[in-house]
Amino acid sequence: MNKDQTEGNWKQFKGKVKEKWGKLTDDDLTVVEGKRDQLVGKIQERYGYKKEEAEKELKSWETDNKYHW
Repeated sequence: MNKDQTEGNWKQFKGKVKEKWGKLTDDDLTVVEGKRDQLVGKIQERYGYKKEEAEKELKSWETDNKYHW
C-alpha cells in the first residue's frame, strides 16, 4: 500500500467516525491518527462515557464497518 492509498483510507475512516461520533473534531482525529486507545479516550471525553462504554461502542462500530486496527 502506497502513501496515497494510506492517506485515502485514513480520510475515509475519519469520515465514517465523524458520521457516528459527530462531536469529535478534526483536531481530535488528527491527534488520534490511527491510535485506537486514543480514539476510545476521545469518545469518552466528548460523550462523557465510561471507558468500558466507549470501548464497547467502538468495538460494535468496528464490527459493523468491518474495520480492524
